[in-house]
Amino acid sequence: MELLNKLTQTDSPSGREKAIRDIIVSEAEKLGFEISYDALGSIIAHRKGAGKKLMLDAHMDEIGIIATYIDDNGFIRFGSVGGLDIKELLKRRVRFENGTIGIIGSEEEAFNEKASVSKLFIDIGAKDKEEAEKRVKTGDTAVFVGDFYCDGDIVISKALDNRAGCYILLKVMEEINDSENDLYFVFSTQEEVGLRGAKTAAFSIMPDYAIAVDVTDTGDTPSCPVMDVKMGKGAAIKVMDRSVMCDITTINVLREIAEKNNIPYQTEIMADGGTDAGAIALTGGGVKAGGVSVPTRYIHSPSEMASIKDINACIELLKYACAYRW
Repeated sequence: MELLNKLTQTDSPSGREKAIRDIIVSEAEKLGFEISYDALGSIIAHRKGAGKKLMLDAHMDEIGIIATYIDDNGFIRFGSVGGLDIKELLKRRVRFENGTIGIIGSEEEAFNEKASVSKLFIDIGAKDKEEAEKRVKTGDTAVFVGDFYCDGDIVISKALDNRAGCYILLKVMEEINDSENDLYFVFSTQEEVGLRGAKTAAFSIMPDYAIAVDVTDTGDTPSCPVMDVKMGKGAAIKVMDRSVMCDITTINVLREIAEKNNIPYQTEIMADGGTDAGAIALTGGGVKAGGVSVPTRYIHSPSEMASIKDINACIELLKYACAYRW
């Protein structure tokens, strides 16, 4: 879990992925893959083969905030970078790229009316605007502070969405042996703000098949929305989310692999949210796209929770998918 710790604790919100990109490239180069980039900064790690073009994608950005205005008293107004639950933000800590830590506060009546980011601010302890601007400028981005914690089968951290997916891809790259397929491992940018990096990367590759690796909600906490995915019950093979109806051939191949190799799996139908699979599927003349997900509780919070067994099941499933004769 040392690598997953490093990945989750590297701060890189959407559009500002350089820090996490450098770590992933360093790991990928050790494995002998040919590395290239597209114009949006996505990493494309290629291992040439004579078989089908198979693209495995995991987005490397995380949600965050962006400073939009600093008032005369040194309080920082902000906007969202990715999907934020406004009601969950109060008194959360955020960390700017230069290391400055702030706390999210609110106007007194903020939650007596419809919740809005416009009623919130970041307090960095500055006495006035001049002092605040020495540490934070308009346009600076920050991410939520959430330490990495591992206990038995459980891992808790910020940014498991989607550094868990990046970790899975790197482990698959490390463990694949024989494969005739033309393999492309993509670590994409700007997923949290519109599935952007995966679309441009897929256009440059135009794969025959693609699998997006991400996290997914669970239906196993008290009074949560009904969903047939549980933490600890295996890899989640995606059927659909709000961005995609997955290719039936890809779904069936993944199920076949899981059953043949005794890999625990479950079926994912995610009612809210989209994934890179949706952007990839609509690239060019269309791509046969599917998804494999890690069941994760408390997504888009500083304390996302997942099962190591589920992460390992995803690694095994994708390792065999790379070797499959599509």
